[in-house]
Amino acid sequence: MRAARVTTLGGPATVTVGEVPEPTLEAGHVLVDVHEAGVSFPDVLMSRGLYQMRPDLPFVPGAECAGVVREATEGSRFTAGDRVAAFPVLGAFSETVAVPEAMVFPLPDAVPFAVGAALPMNYLTVHFALTQRGRLERGEVVVVHGAAGGIGTAAIQLARAMDARVIAVVSSDDKVETARAAGAHHVVLADGFLAAAKELTEGRGVDVVVDPVGGDRFTDSLRSLAPEGRLLVIGFTAGQIPEVKVNRLLLGNISVVGVGWGAFWMPDPTYLRTQWEAILPLVESGALAPPIGTRHPLDDVAGALTEIDERRAQGKVTLTVRQ
Repeated sequence: MRAARVTTLGGPATVTVGEVPEPTLEAGHVLVDVHEAGVSFPDVLMSRGLYQMRPDLPFVPGAECAGVVREATEGSRFTAGDRVAAFPVLGAFSETVAVPEAMVFPLPDAVPFAVGAALPMNYLTVHFALTQRGRLERGEVVVVHGAAGGIGTAAIQLARAMDARVIAVVSSDDKVETARAAGAHHVVLADGFLAAAKELTEGRGVDVVVDPVGGDRFTDSLRSLAPEGRLLVIGFTAGQIPEVKVNRLLLGNISVVGVGWGAFWMPDPTYLRTQWEAILPLVESGALAPPIGTRHPLDDVAGALTEIDERRAQGKVTLTVRQ
């Protein structure tokens, strides 16, 4: 079968497509014929060996996908022909992938494969961030950084679905419409977002900051918080890991909260099914509707990864594996 392969840790440009052996069905797994795969920032990091998970070379990247069940073991809740989304962690950038059953989720007929592939990584991460770690409450105000990207648009939509008010922060004018279309109440540029957040909250500050970016805006994110506000650290797409002067936390009665979604569910992957069951009604109602940015053919996997690496993505980037 054809699959993307990381054979050297040279970054997105060195990821190629070639023939690899098809996976075989093992106990507790499901074989999925991949139609669409989601591309995310961890895939970029893994192409350089910079992610916390460092698989041996060569490996097939890709954490999430959607497709059709080819085969399942006896007693499985899935049967051949079922439409599913899946979170294999590795191997999604291929024509067929073997996935532990706990990480395979039913996909309604009305949900396109591209949408299904855009859900697991971003929407389950954000669900964990806002509900488990951020304890977001109805009526609170949320700042979302990187608001035109996959995590950002997911955070906007889920925060709105939880009846919060959303201030989206984008890095350039060409990303404003993506954040607005995702449902943000307000969209502001990163340059000057602190003043904008204060003005929009009449000086009070915001309750939650969703930050997948890090970098030099981190301190202003802390300054934007209202008393008892929570800054949710999801990632560092800016490349720089910021440091915290903890006296700011004390003086403002504010919190910096780590969002380690993978570390939370890995001891018990059944948590993923609980999350899926929580978001699926919102997907079916249209409240959660991942904006699909660009869809690349599998052969252009390097281009898809580069788009994310250069922070040009607007909405979710996907790979079309089967038409």
